[in-house]
Amino acid sequence: MTDFRQAFIEFAIERKVLCFGEYKTKAGRLSPYFFNAGLFNDGDSLRRLGQFYAKAILTAEVPFDMLFGPAYKGIPLVSAIAIALAEMGYNYPYCFNRKEAKDHGEGGIEIGAPLKGRVLIVDDVISAGTSVRESVNLISSAHATPCGVTIALDRMERGTGALSAVQEVRQAYNLPVISIINLNDLIDFLQSNNDYTHQLEAVAQYRQQYGVV
Repeated sequence: MTDFRQAFIEFAIERKVLCFGEYKTKAGRLSPYFFNAGLFNDGDSLRRLGQFYAKAILTAEVPFDMLFGPAYKGIPLVSAIAIALAEMGYNYPYCFNRKEAKDHGEGGIEIGAPLKGRVLIVDDVISAGTSVRESVNLISSAHATPCGVTIALDRMERGTGALSAVQEVRQAYNLPVISIINLNDLIDFLQSNNDYTHQLEAVAQYRQQYGVV
């Protein structure tokens, strides 16, 4: 596990974005951990979150021309990532959408740079893949090309079938999915920290029951 991934897990625990206990998922499963990126809710947290995304994106070496953040959660994310990349010497245009088209002023449904070229979609997690599908449709309708998706956490667990939500996106759209961390990274972190022995056992058991390769 690269240093920035371990640092991100420590950061997420510190900000109580990543918590351990017993949490019911949308699928009705009892998960031993919970991740809520919405709790990165102050200026310093958002700044650091953007930096972690930027490092993951650059490490993945997926070619792209601009960033797109789907409303609403993707809006602060894409802004923070664009700033972080610029501070690292990579200045990319970015765009986000409105939920409803504006019929006055500049009009339209997109705000920011025009959608064109290879577009990297930004989100926090992939659950049902609805946000990705809507983003792919919007980008394609602008005659641009979706080239990948970047998220904070890949839970690496089965959805309704044999595949995880991330695997379903890869299969459906032939897009790479870049995550800052995944479940394997979390388990590596827990294994290397004696303070998390109980959490390690619970998370490892959960992966054995619901995980995908």
